[in-house]
Amino acid sequence: MQTIDNYNFAGKKAIVRVDFNVPLDENGKITDDTRIRGALPTLKKILADGGSVIIMSHMGKPKKNPDMKFSLSQIVDAVSERLGVPVKFAPDCMKADEAAANLKSGEALLLENLRFYAEEEGKPRGEFASDEEKAAAKAALKPVQKEFAKHLASYADCYVNDAFGTAHRKHASTAIIADYFDTDNKMLGYLMEKEVKAVDSVMKDIKRPFTAIMGGSKVSTKIGIIENLMDKVDNLILCGGMAFTFAKAQGGKIGNSLVEDDKLDLALEIIAKAKEKGVNLVLGSDCIAGNNFANDTETKVCSDFDIPEGWMGLDAGPDTREDFKKAIKGAKTILWNGPAGVFEFDNFAAGSKVIAEAIAEATAEGAFSLIGGGDSVACINKFGMADKVSYISTGGGALLEAIEGKVLPGVAAITGEK
Repeated sequence: MQTIDNYNFAGKKAIVRVDFNVPLDENGKITDDTRIRGALPTLKKILADGGSVIIMSHMGKPKKNPDMKFSLSQIVDAVSERLGVPVKFAPDCMKADEAAANLKSGEALLLENLRFYAEEEGKPRGEFASDEEKAAAKAALKPVQKEFAKHLASYADCYVNDAFGTAHRKHASTAIIADYFDTDNKMLGYLMEKEVKAVDSVMKDIKRPFTAIMGGSKVSTKIGIIENLMDKVDNLILCGGMAFTFAKAQGGKIGNSLVEDDKLDLALEIIAKAKEKGVNLVLGSDCIAGNNFANDTETKVCSDFDIPEGWMGLDAGPDTREDFKKAIKGAKTILWNGPAGVFEFDNFAAGSKVIAEAIAEATAEGAFSLIGGGDSVACINKFGMADKVSYISTGGGALLEAIEGKVLPGVAAITGEK
């Protein structure tokens, strides 16, 4: 497999898939440039070698071509500033032949939002009278999607995928385009390499003990991940809103707490499976309950199994936090996805903070810690501890699918993994 470090970009045009789907305010100004900064090492390597870059990305979920609310023209100045060279702009990603052909060594071109074309995602747009009609429209779009990818590929000599956040999608620019480059002229960018290596560290190159922390509101959204982790972890902490589904499944009274009543049997199956596999399953025993979903609501400490009517569990309780700390202490591999409570409210952030502090402590003692998923990343940033963990993933859905054991199309298109 070709690597970005081994490739000499001198005199070459590289088309680079990045994830510049950055948040913008009402004036079109970037409010968080993390994704742009994440792609800079790859883009700068190409330019430093004497190559030129054609940058492509999506932004948002436009339903038409064009929808200027999602135009990448809004970020050209910011990308130019971060990259250190003036970035040219192609106002239509399918009509950039001349702009790409005229690029000289050391120059950069940003293509307009790929998703202005339905071909990028391969999903037909508009209303359909029936599922059959929609399926037929999707089938008709497939060959057109290949032509779309082929046209993008024609702009460049080589292809670099540095967009881990979209690696779980088999879109034209994230996977199909790779078919139009030979093995020696397609590769992962630095950010993608780091992400893949980080996932491998927690899923394949496991140092024990391995503790995984899965939080969030619903067990249903994490079931595939939980099942895959069961064969790998020593300790599994399940926290956040999903904890109350487990409590109710075991006969607990959970008041007005979040619950998935159709997943009670599943919760019992997970408990039984953990026991069977010798996994230390940490579900917690108490919570901080409130009688309203608000930061300033009245609170009390309750057993997870005896929350009064009208009250709801909003954070892990003191005993549960101690259980979390014990399961994380001494771990050599740690994965965290999902908070332990409504961390957005300061009064219900303590459980998540305890997890973050315990992970930071274990990392300082030599553990490899991977934090992923929007809420967990927001947590670690809120507590000012981003520099105290090993790696923070930029990919939400992509990371979750990788942890679930799925092959990511954007990675497989380069590596050939099946």
